[in-house]
Amino acid sequence: MAKKQLAVFSCSECGSQSPKWLGRCPECNAWNSYGEEQIAPLILSSGTEPVAIGALDIDNAPRTSTDIAALDRVLGGGLVAGAVTLVGGEPGIGKSTLLLQAAEKLARDGVVLYVSGEESPRQIAIRARRLGATNNNIRLFAETSVERIVAVAESLKPVAVIIDSIQTVHTITNASTPGSVGQVRDSAGRLMTAAKRLSIPFFLIGHITKEGTIAGPKALEHIVDTVLYFEGEKFQNYRVVRACKNRFGPANEVAIFEMHDSGLEEVANPSAALISQRSTAAGSAIVAAVEGTRPLLIEVQALVSATHFPSPRRMAIGMDANRVSLLLAVLEKKNGGNFLASDVYANLAGGLQIDEPAIDLGVIAALISSQRNLPIAHDVVVFGEVGLLGEIRSVSQADLRAREAAALGFRRVIIPQSNAAEIRADVEVLGVRRVDEFAALLFG
Repeated sequence: MAKKQLAVFSCSECGSQSPKWLGRCPECNAWNSYGEEQIAPLILSSGTEPVAIGALDIDNAPRTSTDIAALDRVLGGGLVAGAVTLVGGEPGIGKSTLLLQAAEKLARDGVVLYVSGEESPRQIAIRARRLGATNNNIRLFAETSVERIVAVAESLKPVAVIIDSIQTVHTITNASTPGSVGQVRDSAGRLMTAAKRLSIPFFLIGHITKEGTIAGPKALEHIVDTVLYFEGEKFQNYRVVRACKNRFGPANEVAIFEMHDSGLEEVANPSAALISQRSTAAGSAIVAAVEGTRPLLIEVQALVSATHFPSPRRMAIGMDANRVSLLLAVLEKKNGGNFLASDVYANLAGGLQIDEPAIDLGVIAALISSQRNLPIAHDVVVFGEVGLLGEIRSVSQADLRAREAAALGFRRVIIPQSNAAEIRADVEVLGVRRVDEFAALLFG
């Protein structure tokens, strides 16, 4: 009589395991995150031997360009042989579109294998024709078996493999259904091993959950070399591709695209595009942020209005709402402002999501401007971190931010006093140390 294969339950959030199903994970406290998976057979040896690090020749392993400059920059300079890149984002935001466009460019140098477990080759061809991706070196393959995909990749020797999506494929080493915790992890592991062995770059498209994270185990993001997230509203034209993890380049590097009927087109000057529709009304401020290695000028908008309810609303889009609440508390304590009877709304125009503290000074400028109904001068850019004691703290790459402002015609920058000596750009530098000093300088 055959022995029944044992099963375990794994948490999709932290990867912890239990011999029984649990409603709440004892490690990360996530609810209903446990899924059943079969125990895979133990692999004793991979057949490799230790290698001296100095003996490896890395100079003769150049990156492969996708001929999409923005995508190359986010990847750290192009594709690395054997690298596995995970691409996630909202449904319909442009993941398949971008990779089809990349496939068209890469197909000039050889075969690109496009594997789909969600669409038929005919459906993909319809979209590809609209995008102009009709190179016959793009081979469409409707398959969900990882073993079959790897076998075809071994025979075709493609320049790149695109898997759409990792949640639809399965491996015979795991008996659970496609999309389950164990299946996604094991399938990604098999594909990663094949990519390294064959020295072929793999792209994996990943579904996301309603919270905006890639569906499946967190181990999926640890397995791959690079994780790219699509940001932005799919009903807006702009799309932001951000590298959240990159073993071969800087993390948090961004590329900004604009969606057209013919596909995604790189925005050559993101700062100019993002502030092209800037408002001259009260409540608008221009802040200089840095995403990865790229400086960006962004419009911060704020609306402070009287509330008729005992508990005023606090809402922030594109920035940390808790950070905005903290800045409001600093303003009330250090600048004499009163926001207790006001609803406060803050927004980063253009659909971007920025987390760096250098935008603090821009948020405060927009809040004071809206509260006092006084517009900020059109030629002023601000940046700086605000501390809990009302002090304005220095930020990194101050001269890079100031040069971006000067290139777009801004003549004055208000920045932390500790950063003033770093500026070499052709702008008037106004250094400030405290929030009250900043407000007095901004509005006289």
